[in-house]
Amino acid sequence: MNRYPQTLFLIFPGLLLMIAAFVVPVAGMLILGIQDDIGFTADHLWRFLADPYSLRIGLRTIRLSLIISLVCTVIGLPMAYVMARGSRKVRMLLLIAVILPLMTSVVVRTFGWMVVLGRNGVIPDMLNALNLVSRNFSLMHTETAIVVGMVQIVLPFMVLSVLGVAQRLDPRLEEAARVMGCSFTGALRRVVLPGAMPGIVAGFLLTFSLSASYFVTPTLLGGARLPTLAGSIYEAATKTLDWPFAAAQSIILLLGLMFLLLPWSLAGRVRNG
Repeated sequence: MNRYPQTLFLIFPGLLLMIAAFVVPVAGMLILGIQDDIGFTADHLWRFLADPYSLRIGLRTIRLSLIISLVCTVIGLPMAYVMARGSRKVRMLLLIAVILPLMTSVVVRTFGWMVVLGRNGVIPDMLNALNLVSRNFSLMHTETAIVVGMVQIVLPFMVLSVLGVAQRLDPRLEEAARVMGCSFTGALRRVVLPGAMPGIVAGFLLTFSLSASYFVTPTLLGGARLPTLAGSIYEAATKTLDWPFAAAQSIILLLGLMFLLLPWSLAGRVRNG
């Protein structure tokens, strides 16, 4: 029996929504970024690539996204391992701790970090009490503030990505490695880490993509001194009203993320089939 009509009937509403909410706006953005009054042009793209200030924004976005993803990997991998190997109660408590922040608005969490990191906030006051910084010290409008705020926002995606893979690893492999003479850290390095690598890579790519495209948190915590590419797109579209340049920056951001994600997707298809 031919199932294609039934399948098409089931996916049609979702497909129509994706086309209306994603394909059409993205296509309009792509066209706006490579078009002028005469026809198609690459002037807007070259304007970004030839501007040292815009290139610094792009490089800052890449650097911060890499740092955020690396920090999330260092923190999220042990947490996911404990959740996978711990008791049901421990797993549930940690899972609640990881997922609960996702139920709070990103804007609310970012304003919370502004209070904590700003002048007379908890962290500056603590550092001042230890005589490590001056009284008026503030972490606001620094790259450190951006990294701290973004790690708290995207860390759950890393933890959940690794957890899904770590739970499928057979604990007997670790026991066998320990019996054969491996230490605890040696078993982690030789058994757990290679087995969890697909989840680590998937989580790294996900956190990198989210970090590179986030707007609210980097803008509020970094301020006007440290714009990222998403913030630069917002500035061009809303303040200078330079929509073609904003679209060109969006194209560059989209192509950069696709360049990062497509090789991993193709490699996964080759490995699975």
